[in-house]
Amino acid sequence: MLKGVNRVLLAIAGLVLIALGGSVLAIGLGAPAPSWWLHDGRHDVLLDEAERTRWRDEGWWWPVVIAALAVLVLLCLWWLLAVLRRRRPAEVLVDTGDGEGASLRGRALEHALEEEANRLDGVARAHVRLTGRATEPRARALLTLEPHVEPGAALHGLTTGAVAHARDSTGLAALPTEARLHARKHRPERVT
Repeated sequence: MLKGVNRVLLAIAGLVLIALGGSVLAIGLGAPAPSWWLHDGRHDVLLDEAERTRWRDEGWWWPVVIAALAVLVLLCLWWLLAVLRRRRPAEVLVDTGDGEGASLRGRALEHALEEEANRLDGVARAHVRLTGRATEPRARALLTLEPHVEPGAALHGLTTGAVAHARDSTGLAALPTEARLHARKHRPERVT
């Protein structure tokens, strides 16, 4: 949901900037200025003489303004790229052995890894997410373990079970996996 809100806010900001820039361009080309507009017409300047010379004696003013605007533009571009960049591969290229290859949906591979990891002894819940490229996917696994399970045994079961099966079935040379293990918290119980 946060990603959707982020994109909506970015779209609104972009539309506002396009509308303001387009109206400045239209007035500059001779269109009549609306009554609510900040300036009177085509030959009106954005900053008049008094506004431009107000800080003239201060040598720091204009470099600070230009640097702040440059930082703002760079932050906006970084934000746009972060929103538009796809972090998960939509599909994984599978080697079929006949030289052709096939594509497997990334979410299907995530689901298969999760299902097999959930069947491991002592794993209360598993969540797997693929990252990387379609030709070189990487997996991130979050395992919630029961209190009695040794983390090393759970990690060994994950790497020799779910990850090895996924790597072999897709024909990948390697499937690097980052695993985060958390212990499940249980409520204290009264013993009688």
